[in-house]
Formats: sequence, structure tokens, C-alpha cells
Amino acid sequence: MPNAPATASAEGLRDAIAARLEQTRARTLALVDQLSEDALNRVHDPLMSPIVWDLGHMAAFEDLWLVQNAFGAEPLRAQLEDVYDPFTAPREGRGQLPYLRSDDCLSYMEAVRRRTLECLARADLSADSERLLADGYVYELVLHHEMQHSETILQTIQLMTCEPYQPQRAHDPLDAPLAAAGDEMLPVPAGEFEMGADKLVFSYDNERPPYDVWLDAFRVDRTPVTNGAYIDFIQSGGYQRAELWSDDGWRWVQREQRSLPRYWQRDGDTFSIRSFSSWAPADPSLPVCHVSWFEADAYARSVGKRLPSEHEWEKAASWSSSSATKQAYPWGEQPSHTGRANLDQLGFGSSPGGSYPDGASPCGALQMIGDVWEWTASRFGAYPDFEPYPYRQYSQEFFGGPYRVLRGGAWSTQPQAVSSAFRNWDHPDRSQLFAGFRCALDAEPAARA
Repeated sequence: MPNAPATASAEGLRDAIAARLEQTRARTLALVDQLSEDALNRVHDPLMSPIVWDLGHMAAFEDLWLVQNAFGAEPLRAQLEDVYDPFTAPREGRGQLPYLRSDDCLSYMEAVRRRTLECLARADLSADSERLLADGYVYELVLHHEMQHSETILQTIQLMTCEPYQPQRAHDPLDAPLAAAGDEMLPVPAGEFEMGADKLVFSYDNERPPYDVWLDAFRVDRTPVTNGAYIDFIQSGGYQRAELWSDDGWRWVQREQRSLPRYWQRDGDTFSIRSFSSWAPADPSLPVCHVSWFEADAYARSVGKRLPSEHEWEKAASWSSSSATKQAYPWGEQPSHTGRANLDQLGFGSSPGGSYPDGASPCGALQMIGDVWEWTASRFGAYPDFEPYPYRQYSQEFFGGPYRVLRGGAWSTQPQAVSSAFRNWDHPDRSQLFAGFRCALDAEPAARA
């Protein structure tokens, strides 16, 4: 076991990591605290794991990386390795696995955490330590993993219908500051920009290494597409017009007999949306949510637009053309989202389109971080000179498949789990994510003299 550097900064980093581990775990458990034993163990949808499986998987992942891989220890409970490995335990079969039920799972989580903190107290987190531990990288990996799974748990709770769920809101997302009215689409000039993550924020292998990309000029929606705009699409027969859909999308519409987004109901010309256990009239000002890539693509075609590529999305979100600099967040380098973005789960819903003017990107686009994940036109693939790290299965296994990239996080995302460079991905027919979209267009041709 390496000796920890005897410096105040090393001690401060260890203390900060321990505090964040505690805060992240407290958030995870608070989200599920009101759920019954049945709700925790039930398979609510074939797409999703039992919620208590996710909890056990968080602990197994922590034990693997913060105790076994970083410090060479034996697993706490070796018999659980295959149960909680997503590659040996695919989603559709997890409900039949011998995973730990509620009390046993919580005890396992606590036991793993004790081992984690014992190792952390002796960890060498200096910049010249071995790669996993240097600057606390592996701890960031595990923290981000748990934050992402807490969002997955929220998706499962939204799918749940066996019992009511009462969100414990810390604030009302409808109280967000609104920007003044402005142009619907914003210009982004042609030029080169840096795509990908640098070392200022934690990043995954699929965000690295950063590289220069040239993009032609384009325009991007100032805000995500709203429920009101999407209702226009529905009422104009959007789900009945084959010419608006890709071939795969139209087959999906017919197979699923889809005529509305997930969690919507229609009564004549009025629409209602279910959020957790509550139904409410569709608020036309809110970003449309729980739409698939197929639906986003069809809507964009219906209004003569398209989905942005992920390169266009990242440039619009992060690149200052005037100073030729990249920002970690639309508003700058500081991660603080207060007053700038709707993140952190505790609002349990989106804010109206046009909210958070203090979080505007350099081109003036709003809500590029938070509120809803945004589908892009791009398929998920490797950047030039990609190197898998710390394990091949996180990204590389998914390159070249049917997956489409989403960007920006949602209200359901914890702030430290997203940046302008973060890439999410899913199948184009999936709508369990808190996902919406915004549209783009090529730049208007210059007028002739």
C-alpha cells in the first residue's frame, strides 16, 4: 500500500473526496427512501433493472475500483461479482438474479464504504502517483458512476405505476428567471473549434482526446423545443405523415402504434402529462420531454429543420468565437450552476423555455445544460486517437452501433456529472430518459450585392 503524501493539499483532497462520497450516497438513498420493498425489487419495465439491483451495483462497482483495482484487495463478496456485472447480467434477466434485497443490500453498501474510507485514508493522490489514483481520478470515476445511476433510478421511478411517488422538492423549477424574448434561431459562425474535454473537469475516455474540428456556419434554436410547439406537430398529423419519419422511425411508429410522446394522454384538443404519480395539463412553455430520437428527428423535419450534430451542439454550447476559447460550461469555467441551469434532481421537473439567462452560452443559446437531455443527429463513435481507459467496456463496446448521442444533462442530472463535453448515448427508439431536443439549420446564404 503506498504511503500518502504528508501535505495539507493531499489531506484536503482526501477530506473533500470523503465528503462527496457521503453527499452522493445520501442523495441516492433519499431518492428511494419512500419506496416499499415491492417497489424496490419489482421489474417495472423490461428495459430497467430492479431499483435495488442498481443500489447493489453501485456498491459492487465501488468495491471493484476503490478497493480491488486501486489497492489490490480481494473482493468483499466474490459471489456477487457476476450478479452486478452489467456484461454478465444483462438488463432483461436481472430480476431473476440472486441480487441482495433491501436490508442486505444496504448492509453491503455500508460495508463496502467502510473499506473504501480505510483505503482512502492511506491513498497517494499526488499528481505523480499511479494513473488510477493520481489527483483522485478513480474516486471521480466512482462518484460519477453513482450519480449516473441515481438518474437511472429516477427514470425507473417515473416508469413505476405500482405505488405513488411523492417528489420531495427542494425548489420549484417554475420559479426560474426568464430571458427577454429574442430570435428563435441564433447564428454560429464558421470556423475551427476544439471538440472534447480537457483536464479542467473529469472526463470519460469517449470525450478524449480533444481535437480541432472545422464547422461551416449554422443556426441553432435559442431554447429547447417546447410542449406547445410539439403539440402543433401532433395536431398537424405528425404521427400520421410517413414522409416526416426516417424509414426506421416510421416502422417504429407503426409497430408501437405511437401517436403521442411517452407519458402523454389526449382528450380532444387537450393534453395531459404524467410526472411520477401526478397528471397535469401539458404546460406549453416547458421543454418537451421523454421523446425518442425518432420523434425528435420527425419534428425537426416537420418544421424544415434538422437535429444538430454533436459537433454543432458542443460548439454552440461551449465555444467563444470572439476569443477562440473553449468553456467547460456554457456560462464559463466555474461549475456552479446556481441561477444558471436546472440541474441537481431536487426540482423534479423542467423550467420554461427561455429560463436561466445567466447560463447562456457564448452564442446566446439557453438551457444547453440542464432541463432536458438533447438528442443530436450523431451516432456514437470514437474521437481521433481514442484510448480506452480505465476499462474497454465503458465506451468502446458501443461504438459503431445504432446509438445516438445526447448532450447537456437534464433536471435529473447531478451538476458534477455533466459538462459541455459530456456524451450520453442510447438507442433511437428509447424515451425513458428525460430527453428533449433543439433544432439546427445551415446558415442562410449570404445576400448578393
